[in-house]
Amino acid sequence: MWRLSFCWIIILNILMVTIPAHGQSYDGLQQLTGYRTNTYYSNGTGQKANRMAQQLDSVMAFYTRHLAFTPEVTLLILSPADWPRFTQFPFYGMPHYNSKTLIVAAQNNDYWKSMEPAPDKLSGAYLKLIRDTYADSSGGTTMEAFFDLLAIHELGHAYTQQGGLVMQRRWMGELFPNILLHTYIAQKEPRLLNALTVFPKMVVETTDTSTLTYTTLQELETNYGQMGPKYPQNYGWYQCRWHVAAGKIYDAGGIEVVKKLWAALKEQREKLDDVALAKFLNEKADKSVAEVQTNW
Repeated sequence: MWRLSFCWIIILNILMVTIPAHGQSYDGLQQLTGYRTNTYYSNGTGQKANRMAQQLDSVMAFYTRHLAFTPEVTLLILSPADWPRFTQFPFYGMPHYNSKTLIVAAQNNDYWKSMEPAPDKLSGAYLKLIRDTYADSSGGTTMEAFFDLLAIHELGHAYTQQGGLVMQRRWMGELFPNILLHTYIAQKEPRLLNALTVFPKMVVETTDTSTLTYTTLQELETNYGQMGPKYPQNYGWYQCRWHVAAGKIYDAGGIEVVKKLWAALKEQREKLDDVALAKFLNEKADKSVAEVQTNW
């Protein structure tokens, strides 16, 4: 059940480019001042709004220094009651970006709870790691820490879309925001690395790929539009592999890989074939980026 639920991330990434944004009026929300990130929040959620606005300010300051670009983003922290008033996303809980607006859930919810793996499906070592990493204040677990970090992934879509990058492939369109996410956390908030990495690694290491309909990047490109709705578990496996790959890319070259990849995708305006793309990524970014394609 938890794998199936995680795969909705992909469905929602597809939906985010098709769901129309509401108008720019935020009546009924509180406005947070004192941050670069334009932030509005539901009543009673000010503490989380401050925390997330501070983090997004830090992310954008970090990448302003390294990429010389800052996207325009309005952050909304929404209660279940306010969610349908300000987004047409199909259910409460998933961070998403649409029309320069980044929306996150303010509190624990059924979607996050559905992400928690059933204890009888995990080995003792994984069960302990999940419980230690995603523990809540009452002695249970919550996936809030993981989902809050996905807001930085969604901010990554603001970078690629507003920055005018040509992403070349569907998989690169998801991989690059994960590279931005992992690099920032590793450099500036390393205490959160486990929250970011434990769940995706668990999915990659425990998934029996013989149960998947698609496993190659070419199959992903060909079937991208239908995979979310028809094969959500399969699509979630791809997403988790991109999370793991982002960590390896950071370990290989750190922030310099981000800078090179950003410049390369901004400069290369024509779509490359697979052979040319692998060569391009190896020469213009890093071998570790090219290997996502060549060693998949």
